[in-house]
Amino acid sequence: MNRKKTFAMALLLTLILAVALPTFAFAAETSAATPEVAQIEADAATVTGKSLASGLAIGIAAAAGAIAMGIVTTKAAESVARQPEATGNIRSTMMLGLVFIETAIIYALLAVILIIFVL
Repeated sequence: MNRKKTFAMALLLTLILAVALPTFAFAAETSAATPEVAQIEADAATVTGKSLASGLAIGIAAAAGAIAMGIVTTKAAESVARQPEATGNIRSTMMLGLVFIETAIIYALLAVILIIFVL
């Protein structure tokens, strides 16, 4: 029951952030005297948006990866405790799963780097 409550709260927080973040993305009305100042302010707003999106994306990816790695390690330890003769197979399967989880986190990092430097 506790896991369901945690999942529900995480889902609710994600939905709130998904609804609230576009509000912060809109630039305020500028009363700049020159077009150059307006362009500088627009560039600053773009950099701020990229920073928020990048930080949120890598934070979610790292947190989800850490939780998944913890679950995988826990289940592997339980499996070894129940069936010690299968330790080698359990360990190799666990390592393969951890590699896939880490790969997903690295892909998220690459996406964040693309957001920061390309877009």
